[in-house]
Amino acid sequence: MGNSQLINQVLVLFIIMMVGFYAKKKKFLNNAVDKGLSELLLNITLPFMIVTSFNIKYQAEMVGNAQKILLYSFLIHISLIFISKILFFKYPIGKQQIFRFITIFCNVGFMGYPVLESIYGSIGVFYAAIFNIPFNILVWTVGVMLFTGEKDFKSMRRAVANPALIAVFIGLVLFAFSINLPLPIATSLKLVGSTTTPISMIIVGSMLAEMKFKTAFSDVSVYYATAVRLLIVPMIVYVVLKLLKVDDLLLNICVILQAMPAAVMAPIISEKYGGDSLLASQCVFITTIVSGITIPIVILFL
Repeated sequence: MGNSQLINQVLVLFIIMMVGFYAKKKKFLNNAVDKGLSELLLNITLPFMIVTSFNIKYQAEMVGNAQKILLYSFLIHISLIFISKILFFKYPIGKQQIFRFITIFCNVGFMGYPVLESIYGSIGVFYAAIFNIPFNILVWTVGVMLFTGEKDFKSMRRAVANPALIAVFIGLVLFAFSINLPLPIATSLKLVGSTTTPISMIIVGSMLAEMKFKTAFSDVSVYYATAVRLLIVPMIVYVVLKLLKVDDLLLNICVILQAMPAAVMAPIISEKYGGDSLLASQCVFITTIVSGITIPIVILFL
C-alpha cells in the first residue's frame, strides 16, 4: 500500500470521528448512548473482530512473529514505566500519575485496531491483538498502582476476564489447530466485527464533543505530555527496535500502535482510584485531536 493510500485510510477514520462529533453536538447521541456503544464495542464487536483476525491459514512464521511481538510489547510497556518516571519527575504527584499513565498506555482498543486494520487488514489486527495482551494485564495492575501505590487483586482478575483477552485466546486456539468455523458463524463474526471501526471512531468523536475547548487547552503541561505520547515514545520505540534489527512489519506495527493517543481508560481509572480525572480527560481530548496530524506523519516516516 502506497503512502497516499495509507494517509487516505487514516483520514477516513478521522472523518468518521467527526461524524460522531457532529452527532453529539446535534444531540443524536448522548452519554447513555455513548456508554451503550462502548459496552457493545468492548464486549461484542471488538472481540468478534479479534477472533475473525485469527481466522487465517496457520503459518509457522506468523507464530514466530506473534511470539516476538508479544515480547516486544512487554519490553515496551515495562520500559515506559521507568522512562515516564524520568520524563515527569518534576511535576506534582497528581500530574505525574496522569502523565505517566498516558505515556505507558495508549488507545489501542478504540484507535489502534481500526488504524492497523485500515493499513494491513486482518494481519494487522492479528498482531495488534497479540501486542495488546500486556496492555490488558498491566493497565489493571501497574495502571492502578500509579494511583494507589498498591496492587488491586480484584482489578487483576478483571484483566484476565477481559473480553478482548478471552477473544485472543479463542483466536489462538482456532489458529493453532486450523479450526474452520461453520460458515454462518464465521460470517456473523465478520459482519459484527466489521462494525468495530466505525463505532469506535464515532465514540471517540462523541467524547471529544463533550470537552470544552477553552478548558482543554488551558494547561500548558498537557502539551508536553502530548508530545511525549504522540512523538517521543514512537521515536524511542523506532530507534530501539531498529537497533535490534527487528523485522520491518513488526517494527511498523509497534511504532504505529505507540503513536496512538492516550488510552480512554485514563479518566475511568483515574476517577475510580482518586486521580485527577479532569486532567486525564484533557489529555485524552488533546492527544486524540493532535493525533490526527501526528499519526499520518509517523506513517509517512515509516
